[in-house]
Amino acid sequence: MIDVSIEGDYAEVVLNAPRKLNALDENALDELDAAYQEAEEAGVRALLLRGDGRAFCAGRDISAVDPASDDVIGYLGGRVTPLLRRMAQFPAPTFAAVHGACLGVGLGLAIATDVVYVAEDAKIGSPFASLGATLDSGGHALFVERLGAHRTLDLIYTAELMSGREAVASGLFSRAVPADEVTSFAREKTQAAAHGATLAFRESKKLVAQIRDQRLGLWESLDAENHSQAALCASEDYVEGFAAFQQKRVPSFKGR
Repeated sequence: MIDVSIEGDYAEVVLNAPRKLNALDENALDELDAAYQEAEEAGVRALLLRGDGRAFCAGRDISAVDPASDDVIGYLGGRVTPLLRRMAQFPAPTFAAVHGACLGVGLGLAIATDVVYVAEDAKIGSPFASLGATLDSGGHALFVERLGAHRTLDLIYTAELMSGREAVASGLFSRAVPADEVTSFAREKTQAAAHGATLAFRESKKLVAQIRDQRLGLWESLDAENHSQAALCASEDYVEGFAAFQQKRVPSFKGR
């Protein structure tokens, strides 16, 4: 269900259940968590998440779920939320290549990823009106923050889906790319990041999370930036970057 490959500083995690559009059950969530743990322990400097087949991830696998006995809190609170936290806190830049359906838990996987490249014709939104269920996995927070309350409830009440192109134009994700190019595009960007100034990237990742989660204002975030920059001064990459600039050559970063 979940494949992981690690080549040096680069990791690629693949949702590999194309027959069910990479929908995730409890076992798949555990496997995905283990894949991120493996990549973290390997010390990779960038990670790409993608889905095999016609979709990124259609959400939860409900093919065998009985609503009468469904442990929703166990699934969402016990497995999905810890996984999303692990993904968001991964100690290196993370990228996702999203195509086809990106719904429910699949949307949550994208939310928990640093940089998300989406196919122009990807499908993103809240299709749960016909299920009597609601948007989960962080969807409300993302939509309200980026789209506002009115557009959020419009998507929820109508169950209409946005295209990847519309989602990016609305500020949800990073860039929209033609569907036949999104995986190669994302892989190229991820591999480039894996050879970049990853210590500095990690500091920016922390700063962005602080601004988002703690609602830092301009002067608070400026102070945090100052301290991050001061911490980087002692790193090998900082010294290398300045030396390369002064010597008019391409820097060779080591992530330390």
